[in-house]
Amino acid sequence: MRDPVTDFEYPDAWVAACRSPDLLPDVERGLAVLTASGSVLRRGFTTGTTAAAACKGAVLSLAFDTIEEVGVTLPCGIAVRLPVDAYRGRASCWKDAGDYPSDVTAGLEFVATAVPSLSGGVQFVPGEGIGSFGRNTRRHLQGTPAISAPALDCIRRSINEAVDEADLHGTTVILTIPRGAEVAQKTLNPKIGILGGLSILGTTGFVEPWDDHMVEGVLDRITRASGGIVLTTGRLGLRYSRLLFPEHEAILVGSKLTEALRVTDGDAVICGLPGLILKFMNPDVLEGTGCVTVEELSATPLWEAVARRELRAFQVRYPHVRVVIVDRDGRVIGESP
Repeated sequence: MRDPVTDFEYPDAWVAACRSPDLLPDVERGLAVLTASGSVLRRGFTTGTTAAAACKGAVLSLAFDTIEEVGVTLPCGIAVRLPVDAYRGRASCWKDAGDYPSDVTAGLEFVATAVPSLSGGVQFVPGEGIGSFGRNTRRHLQGTPAISAPALDCIRRSINEAVDEADLHGTTVILTIPRGAEVAQKTLNPKIGILGGLSILGTTGFVEPWDDHMVEGVLDRITRASGGIVLTTGRLGLRYSRLLFPEHEAILVGSKLTEALRVTDGDAVICGLPGLILKFMNPDVLEGTGCVTVEELSATPLWEAVARRELRAFQVRYPHVRVVIVDRDGRVIGESP
């Protein structure tokens, strides 16, 4: 059995030990994860998925009056249905954290208001409670809403689907998070320069219950792998690792690089985006740079010198591990000497 979200293959022993066999179809669909202990944990939904559901419900309720559930296709390609409370152009959707125990946004209400567009066209307007960037970054200008590209694509796709289904000429949709500014103070947003509210995020559309459930299986996969191994930290890293190292087995380890390197036998490659990799090499890498994120650092003139310094220091500690750092477009921006 393979997880369609992470591409993780569950060991047969885990499947045999499952204490809730009736939930295995949810595991196969990606709605839940199976653990080594045999328990099944439900995935939650990201802020991006919640926002998309609220927006779609608001638009549909313009034509169909009351809407209690909507379908959303997540960035990872899986179709899900979420409950909403929508009536005459106004919809609420509450953030479902699944079995993730520490989600500060759990239960938070997302509100979308839709009005027909007389001139045609579709407009999405981020409103109250959605954070914005307090400074220019490599990918965002100061003042722009803190909405990731996958989340924004999901929201717009959901709105367009609703416009077609409702047979509207167009619509304007305003999204708000009434308690967004308050809850954002419990997140990292103030530290990384996102002001006034929450970020709308979601690379896959799901919130993982936690990543520890995969550690045992991942480490076993590393020990059993034949040939070269590429360890990567995220889905984009996994994609580019497979392209750059087609003869190697690419394994997604997330933030568990220390554990993964401990069980590698011989040479290995670490490949992925700079954030987790540089922070893994040196937790204080940003000290003295004036940057609040590694991605921001990678766009400054300091990047080349800092990356070269950290790669050389890491090579001393791990002489048999090659490191390849890529940007979001797959370009190599740092490599072991």
